[in-house]
Amino acid sequence: MPFTNMSLPIFLLWLVSIPFLAYSSPSQPRGTLVSCGSSTKQSIPDTSLSYIPDDGFINVGNKTTLESNDLLPTLSTLRYFPQKSARKYCYTFQVIRGGKYLVRTIYFYGGFDGGKQPPVFDQIIGGTKWSVVNTTEDYANGMSSYYEIIIGAHAKTLSVCVARSNQTAANSSPFISAIEVLSLEDSMYNSTDFRTEALVTVARSAFGNEDSISFPDDPYYRLWQPFTDKNEVLSTQTSVSSSDFWNKPPEKAFSKAIAAGVGKKLEIQWPSGSLQSTRYYISLYFQDNRATSANSWRVFSVAVNGKTFYNNLNVSTGGVTIYSAEWPLSGPTKITLTPDAKSSAGPLINAGEVYQILPFGRRTLAKDVAVMEELARNLDNPPLDWVGDPCLPQENSWTGVSCSIKDTVARIISLDLTNAGISGTLPLAIDNLSALHHLWLGGNKFSGSIPKMTSLLKLETLHLENNNFTGEIPQSLGKLPSLREVLLQNNNLDGSVPDQLAMKQGLKLQVSPGNHLSR
Repeated sequence: MPFTNMSLPIFLLWLVSIPFLAYSSPSQPRGTLVSCGSSTKQSIPDTSLSYIPDDGFINVGNKTTLESNDLLPTLSTLRYFPQKSARKYCYTFQVIRGGKYLVRTIYFYGGFDGGKQPPVFDQIIGGTKWSVVNTTEDYANGMSSYYEIIIGAHAKTLSVCVARSNQTAANSSPFISAIEVLSLEDSMYNSTDFRTEALVTVARSAFGNEDSISFPDDPYYRLWQPFTDKNEVLSTQTSVSSSDFWNKPPEKAFSKAIAAGVGKKLEIQWPSGSLQSTRYYISLYFQDNRATSANSWRVFSVAVNGKTFYNNLNVSTGGVTIYSAEWPLSGPTKITLTPDAKSSAGPLINAGEVYQILPFGRRTLAKDVAVMEELARNLDNPPLDWVGDPCLPQENSWTGVSCSIKDTVARIISLDLTNAGISGTLPLAIDNLSALHHLWLGGNKFSGSIPKMTSLLKLETLHLENNNFTGEIPQSLGKLPSLREVLLQNNNLDGSVPDQLAMKQGLKLQVSPGNHLSR
């Protein structure tokens, strides 16, 4: 399972390969399945799984179809983003605030741009840089690639974005093939504080299985990769109920196990590859494969890289889960199961999950986000990247938007759309940007009235010149204590200049030519 380090040292990106196979399914999983770049509904052959077009989720980018007849339908189209003026390209999904979601992004390059090597770029979820997308190795091996994250929804919408980075070649464009936003039950993975953290999938494996396990065997559409090694593979003789387990692993994950003989240790190198030094969530699943017996037991201890993970685990036919919500890992990972001296059967393991813990606490103040979203709706042609978090990540903030961050909260301090060719109106809600220092909208086609600004106590400069504003200059402008520059020339304003504004000490005020004002 290849992986690539992100540009930030504590983050780890995992790339998992998917062959071009379809999964049998009687119905849709609970969530939204989107085929990017498609103009029609995409049905997966031999299943009832279907993906909807992405037009309702994004308003930027170009569609294309790959020239191949043997691809899974969701890999046969993609959306790519040649628009270099945008700082990010975002899909927006409706979610339930406080809900828990597994988000999966899928990529297959297919040489859509005439090149031979996939572009490298970032992906962002909410206001957090999630990972670097580098599908080069998988594509060279004829595989598609996917990335997963489990997050809590902090608002009623969730943005999933891709963005250029310093690793993106100048002549290449970020792209995406499909996005899946899958709803999880509240009880799942609930030892993680999803208000401040997310879980990035490192590995999810069904030990002893030679085939992947997915929907409908896992109703949450999690993908359980097969894992076999030199150890013995056992089949179970008893069944379990998924609902009895925390995180609800699929029953099929317990159908096989890898095991060692009586009195022998079981050692597995898993996950594959070398892990970056940071914190991980680990969950391991076990079930005794034998029929129930009063005089027979399977007891062993579990160690991870030589450190005790769990002592004297008594595995029954009903199954058991052990986990750590926060465990340090670094480099290769070895799991060792050591049998108790009196155990009548050797150790075994059925399945496991490992996630990297991703700090997810920073976000823009909800009030500021609401204002900017309303402003975007009021514009006829907002910048292409005015979707998702306006401030975060800072290098991918909205065009023209500058922010400050104190602790975990970002505030908008500057809005500069000078000569951007923008038309529309300024909403009354602009007065709620209480951290704003500079508002520069000159040289556009704004119309309507200038809204009252009573709460912008930090506003220093206001540039609304060379637009089509009408009505009077708000009296409230003269009461803003920090204001030192106001440019209003070349509009269609009438009435008079407020006395308090005209007489303000140290204020640079320009209201002519182009208006119909009296002093």
